[in-house]
Amino acid sequence: MKLRQVSDLSDFSRGHWLRELLCRAEEPSHVQSSPDGQHLLLLQKSRPPTLPRVVAFQRHSIAGADLERTWQPPQPALVGLLFLQSPVVLGSWVLAVVWEHGRTEVWHFVVAVGWQLLQTLELCQGARARVVSACSQGASLVWCEERPPLGAHSDMSKCAFRFCVCARALELGEQGVRLGTVRIVLHNSPEYQVLASPQHVFLVPAADAGFATTSKFLLIWHPEKATFTITAPSAGFIHSKVLRSSSESDFKKLLLDSVGLLSGFAPLDIHTSTVSNSGGLLLVSTKGSVSVVEPDGTQRHIFDLEGGPLPQGNPVRLKTFGSILACVLAGVLYLVDQNSGRLIEKEVLSMKEVHFLESQGEEDSIQLLTQTGIYSFSFSKPEDSSRPEPCLVEMVFEEACRYYQRRSLSSSKLTVEKLKKGGTFQAPVVLAAILQHSLHQKQKPARSLQDTYAKLLGTLSLELQSYMSLELLKTCVVCAPESEVESYCKELVEQEVSRILQSDMDKDNLAYLNSVFASFPKAAWKATRSCLQLQQNGDGLLVARATPEVWKKVLCQPQLEEVGQNGMVPLFELICASFLRFKPKWLPSFVELTQQYVSNSWSYSSKEGPEGRVPLYKRALGVLARKNKHGEADDEMELELLLCSKRPKAVLQALHLLVRLKQWQRVVEVAEKFSKLSPLLNKEIFTTLLAELAQHRELDPYLDRLWPLCPAELTASDILTMVLQHLPHSQGDPVPFSSEGNQLTVGLLKPLLQRVVQCPGVQEEMYSDALQSTTFPPPTPPREY
Repeated sequence: MKLRQVSDLSDFSRGHWLRELLCRAEEPSHVQSSPDGQHLLLLQKSRPPTLPRVVAFQRHSIAGADLERTWQPPQPALVGLLFLQSPVVLGSWVLAVVWEHGRTEVWHFVVAVGWQLLQTLELCQGARARVVSACSQGASLVWCEERPPLGAHSDMSKCAFRFCVCARALELGEQGVRLGTVRIVLHNSPEYQVLASPQHVFLVPAADAGFATTSKFLLIWHPEKATFTITAPSAGFIHSKVLRSSSESDFKKLLLDSVGLLSGFAPLDIHTSTVSNSGGLLLVSTKGSVSVVEPDGTQRHIFDLEGGPLPQGNPVRLKTFGSILACVLAGVLYLVDQNSGRLIEKEVLSMKEVHFLESQGEEDSIQLLTQTGIYSFSFSKPEDSSRPEPCLVEMVFEEACRYYQRRSLSSSKLTVEKLKKGGTFQAPVVLAAILQHSLHQKQKPARSLQDTYAKLLGTLSLELQSYMSLELLKTCVVCAPESEVESYCKELVEQEVSRILQSDMDKDNLAYLNSVFASFPKAAWKATRSCLQLQQNGDGLLVARATPEVWKKVLCQPQLEEVGQNGMVPLFELICASFLRFKPKWLPSFVELTQQYVSNSWSYSSKEGPEGRVPLYKRALGVLARKNKHGEADDEMELELLLCSKRPKAVLQALHLLVRLKQWQRVVEVAEKFSKLSPLLNKEIFTTLLAELAQHRELDPYLDRLWPLCPAELTASDILTMVLQHLPHSQGDPVPFSSEGNQLTVGLLKPLLQRVVQCPGVQEEMYSDALQSTTFPPPTPPREY
């Protein structure tokens, strides 16, 4: 990587002195540039006899008064150099120099005049207060101050919560610039370092805070919402609380609901902290791990620096430029993609003391201030880059590795490097080239694609458009306000479900679908309806116009060892659970539709088909059984699922359930409907009902409808035998005439017995032709004498 020098510091006022200060710095210096990039402020903490100082340098040798301040202990030290929005001139800025005892100098730079002191203000209200940390947000100052106890001999270890976080706005008054009223953000707190982003303020515990519990979490203040978020890098978001009044801003009250949870977390491990351009808090641990804490309290790991543990005195410089994180450690520059954590570039610098500067109007370039000048380099990809979309291309080869490895007979491990260099498998190479070509032409003119690939590109054009729209939708979900996230999520879930139903239903895809259905149940339900094209026709019946391929994915049932891990269930069960939750009356019809597809695609009880393992109605009943509460509606659903299967065992199970529920009208209706399916089922149904008739009188009103169901092969003796077997046991001695009204009488059975006697039996019909004769009895044969 080659650096391009953009300045040798000669274009700065007193540039030779700036170069001299950078070269002779004994301690690490702090360099800060103005918002317009025309001024450099150098804060140098030197050792005696040299005094610590802050010096401002103007670019383009602008004439005027200089700004230089020095101080000597025991004088109050400088705490911060803060740029704020100017209340005097709209769109301009002012510099606030904050001292340890709270005195704040407000400076303004005027062309041809130089630096002018606008006002000297007192930031703190108490004379004994001491500012330990300060930051700026817009036109406001936010700081953490120490408020010592009143007693001169008070034990400081017992007064650890003697700090207070405050905020004041810079305003324009009659006497010039002034500070607004003090806003108590947090009081009775430990010492915090305050770091501001455009919308939030991060409170990072000081290294010597003293209390173990308070050093395990971070606080995030949202000024517009007046809320505090508690987050721990080891656990993520913990709690958020709205501070409605100043009494609720007490530190101990803020932690009251979370103190038990916080006690179990590991202490914070922070070597360096700074705010990124996107508003997140960048943290570097003493082990070299770089992570970002978002304003909502979530944390994401980005990258691990090389070299092992970092000594406390070894500075780490961090700066973000767009999506790129630049980091300098011990003379080594790291460029890392914040989104993927991929190391883009690593360069050993010839100088150790390096400071990052703001790149005005150039988001894709980085500027470095060194002892010899200002250098810039661009991290944009060159024209002949072979990987303009490295993450996507890597995903293509990684997926190809898994695909070919599953189908390979060789035991050797297939890697991405072998896949790229081997030349045996051309599909991923071709797809990677097409992706690079199509995704590159939005930003720069597309390079010519090989003729052999052009036809394939035309075939994949719709898929590529779907992919680009999906990536755009994911970006919208991340960046959208809370009010619009739900609508974006619905569309995203629909596209994801549709995509997976067109892919192989392996274990990974099934686990992903389980998480989608669990996280976005309503959106997943709507996506399922759309993919299966479920709707009601004019007769009110449920119809589905899904393709056979989609039906196969729905009915795919993984191996037993793949199911039940971490609560993962097959797709058919996921869809049934969605029906139960959002449209329960459609579930039996859906099971019936699925069975129709199975019967048309596989032979009955084929081991290759889904019915060869567990019948679909039993899988749906399993979903119903997993409900926490079971009510009357669930009994009705169980009946519908049993009957819609039309299987003999399921019909008999439904009949027994109706008998148990004493729904005699439906018992008769089910018997009449399903007795026509097969003679064997007809006999089982009639036998069941005859046994019930022998025990009670509930079916007496329906006898006229039951007798026609009697199978033709039953005889009167068969009927009487079954009745006697199921008669209830009498408590006392049998008597000819019972006083109880629930006994079965011969009179009730008479119509059935007459019907059986009058109807010829099966065996009589078999021999009827042989028994018929013209005369009866037959004539006597002639005798022979």
